[in-house]
Amino acid sequence: MKNIDNIYELLKQIPVTKENEPYINEIRNLLEQQEYIKALEKMKQLQYVSSDETKEEFEVEEDYKEDEEDDDIYPKKLNDTTLEFDFVGILLSNPKLIMKYYFIKDICLFKDENCLNIYKSILFNEGAKYASEIAKEGFNFSKESEELYNLKVKLKIKAVEEQKNPEKLYVELRKIFILRKSCLETPEKYIQDKISEITDYELYNKMSPDEIEDAIAQVNITQKFKQSILSRNLIGFLESGENELANGLDYPFPILTQVFKGIRKGETMAFAMPSNSGKSRLTIDIAAYTALVHKKKVLVISNEMSEEKMKLCLITTILNNPGIQKIHEQKVKISETEILEFKFKPDNKKDTKLDKDGYILKEDKETQEQFINRLSKISSQFNQVITAIDWASKQINNSIYFINITDHTNDELQKVITNYYYKEKIEYVFYDTLKTDTANIGNPEEIKKTATILSNLAQNFNIFICSSLQLAENTTMPINLNVNDLAVSKTVKEVLDTLCLFKQINRDDYDKYEYSLEEVDTKFFNLEKYKNPDVRHYACVIDKNRAGAKPKLLFRLNLAYNSWEELGYLKLK
Repeated sequence: MKNIDNIYELLKQIPVTKENEPYINEIRNLLEQQEYIKALEKMKQLQYVSSDETKEEFEVEEDYKEDEEDDDIYPKKLNDTTLEFDFVGILLSNPKLIMKYYFIKDICLFKDENCLNIYKSILFNEGAKYASEIAKEGFNFSKESEELYNLKVKLKIKAVEEQKNPEKLYVELRKIFILRKSCLETPEKYIQDKISEITDYELYNKMSPDEIEDAIAQVNITQKFKQSILSRNLIGFLESGENELANGLDYPFPILTQVFKGIRKGETMAFAMPSNSGKSRLTIDIAAYTALVHKKKVLVISNEMSEEKMKLCLITTILNNPGIQKIHEQKVKISETEILEFKFKPDNKKDTKLDKDGYILKEDKETQEQFINRLSKISSQFNQVITAIDWASKQINNSIYFINITDHTNDELQKVITNYYYKEKIEYVFYDTLKTDTANIGNPEEIKKTATILSNLAQNFNIFICSSLQLAENTTMPINLNVNDLAVSKTVKEVLDTLCLFKQINRDDYDKYEYSLEEVDTKFFNLEKYKNPDVRHYACVIDKNRAGAKPKLLFRLNLAYNSWEELGYLKLK
């Protein structure tokens, strides 16, 4: 009945002319006969007759669209006025809505002047008896005109026909107003553009106005940190010389996958190592595997390593990780030092000058570009490297995003992760290394607060967050590690889902250990001593596992190649 009343009200407001009188009479007859659908259809036809300005049905926005070039105070993404017209139209069709759906003066940022005038008219005319004093405060009366009157008629008809949800329109417009206000308060254009890009977030439609304000804060905070897509432009970097709870994604390690039931969203994992033992390298190994093998977007947050060091480590991992090798199909083995120093072996030693170690020498006065061109002709190893990292650089939908976050608060850390979740829908986060915020350095108990924030984010957004931790330098045997060997507060364990403790086994103690391929087995193997001193053995003690078992494992690794190999179950002889 409310809609029918709206039609009668609209008819009263339309001036009767020789051209439209037959239509108006017919509509009244249809209403008396309760032919409401036909009446609405006739209202559409009346629209054509009542105004020569409109050439297409209800294209109100186009009729009154302002020249964007003359009024470009907001980024283009925030200039669309369609939502404005729809909102004031629905208020015109039911002025009582102004009781609930109003904007205070500070946030009322209509781009279209006609929309603003219509809104003020609703406040002081059509909806005057429903609008609160708070809603009216700061506004002056609208400028009335024949043009504005005709526009009101069109908008009311359109609103009655379309019957859009007023709550949804109000929320969406409020979000746009919040974004516009933030842009007005931010003079830097590049930040304005970043704010406007919030509308492109994959989960924008699900965000509330409060979450939009949080996202704006996240954008502003994120700008103070150095950020990049870690997997982008790897070739340029190299050549310059410079149910998922039950079964998550596989780790690059079969036993850990089985024990933890995979990389599961909604959970937090941490692994601890002593200083300079490879925390950042293991972080990159798992992150790269998640991105490139499982084809997922990941975010790496680091307060330990720079972007340049992380890129070098990523290249090393791409080239040497067996799981990633299977995809890019380049069987090449090359160390981080060889990559950094741009050292490659020739196919034929007679084709070029070599250094004492057999690497191709760069000739005198040869430019880097010339050297690269020559390498491509005489070194299959070089071409394999280029092919592999070129493949990785093109994996756009499973990129490795990176942000260096050194001087930060817990609140900023939270906002950075939230920002990337909404903006890129990143569901796998790697944080190297888990520390207290800057203001609480030296207070070990504060680390639990940081871990709690990460745990809440993981659960609330259903994302996986993996952090590295510092293990104390002490004399505890690697196989006997426990939570008391953490360099940080032991209470951090309480909020984690899984916790692994890694420590290198001294070569002199190899004869004290053995390992098996199965947890319960009759065949055991000794730890092999390699001539290469870079080949190490680490004990991995699973100190916490919400999924169940807590075995002790043996890893063999070579940090020069960022090569991590899970050998089996570790035990003392």
